Amino acid sequence: MQLRILSVYTVLIACLVTALAVPFSLAYSSHRTGRLLLERRADATRFAELADQAIRDGDTSGLVQEVSRYHRLYGTAVEIRDRDGKRVAGGGAWAEDPAERALSGRTTAGLPLVTPFGPASARVAEPVGRDAQVFGVVVMKVSTAAARRDVTLVWAAIAAGSAVAVLCALIAARRLARWILRPVTELDLTTRAIAEGRMDARVRDGGRGPAELRLLERRFNTMADAVSAALERQRAFVADASHELRTPLTVLSLRLENLEPHLTKEGSEEFAEALAEVDRLGRLTEDLLELARVEAGTAAPEPITLAALRERLAIWHDVYAARELTLAVELDEPGPATAPLPAAAARIADIALDNAAKFVPPGGTVTVRLEGRVLRIADDGPGLAAEQLDAALGRFWRSPGHGNVPGSGLGLAIASELARAADCELALRPATPHGLVVEVRLPEAVA
Repeated sequence: MQLRILSVYTVLIACLVTALAVPFSLAYSSHRTGRLLLERRADATRFAELADQAIRDGDTSGLVQEVSRYHRLYGTAVEIRDRDGKRVAGGGAWAEDPAERALSGRTTAGLPLVTPFGPASARVAEPVGRDAQVFGVVVMKVSTAAARRDVTLVWAAIAAGSAVAVLCALIAARRLARWILRPVTELDLTTRAIAEGRMDARVRDGGRGPAELRLLERRFNTMADAVSAALERQRAFVADASHELRTPLTVLSLRLENLEPHLTKEGSEEFAEALAEVDRLGRLTEDLLELARVEAGTAAPEPITLAALRERLAIWHDVYAARELTLAVELDEPGPATAPLPAAAARIADIALDNAAKFVPPGGTVTVRLEGRVLRIADDGPGLAAEQLDAALGRFWRSPGHGNVPGSGLGLAIASELARAADCELALRPATPHGLVVEVRLPEAVA
């Protein structure tokens, strides 16, 4: 926006300066052309008087000497001819058009406009004679070099002044644009910070910028406070509800288990289903509580080393062996320059391995591979359709074909929030020839 405002200001200022500079430049060229005409027409008039007297007396020797001396002194060619076109004195200045007008009794009224680009010379013609009696014509070939030099200097001064004026106006316009857009810039930075998860970011009231935009800043801060407070209340409610539900669910589970000896054979199946539902509610409560903790932005745990991640993944070997699955862990060997991994990477790996253990059929393989700063958990299970990959990261999403598999539908949502909080990028991709790949792009270094 600042560039567009500066562009508009620059065009307007350039047009204004041009509208002033061009007429002034042309006016000076016209003035200098007129002055040149007056100077040379005075000389032409003097030669016309001398020629008139010489033609009347029949002696043109003095006129010839005067024309030659004038040419040596000023370098201006002068040619005098009688009414019949016979040359009387001088030479090299004749031109039909001005001479014809002069022979008709008219003097040269104007010269071509002198500019830095030309013309190199001009003709001034003056009739010889008095009243209606014209005996000849005086034609002068006037050099415009001096006039063009003066015009060039003035035009250069005007151009330099115009450039300085445009530059000064551009500097002023830039300051004005920055002053106008300062609140907009602050709003942009603040909204970007909020989008990145810094819900406490607010616009600083520096007292600069238009009053309307400063009012917008204050209203934006008020809105951000209200939204942040609403989100905090929502998170607190989820966390408190999940925490408070843990105890009743635990007590309910224990009481149900205590009822087992008193059940009849017909009620055992219903008892098992009820106990499974209680367990599912317990897992859902734990997942909601963990999601609330992640969204609340609690202090991130310390980064873990590659060796610690390998030890944590080793726990899953027994789980996978019990389900007739193969777990392959391929981690780069740690070195002195190996950066630690965010703790979220280990938790995301746990979530991905837990999901794979549910959906990969017996005999399948799950591979955990770390390549540079990319952690991939790939399985050869049924995988997901292309249109389901993004939806799977949402809350409470369950695959239509796996609705009977135990789970809350919050695992990948928790993984997505953990990745966002740790500045990682989480993505789901199809595996080849079938299966699912959970890909986590880790930051370059963890402080």
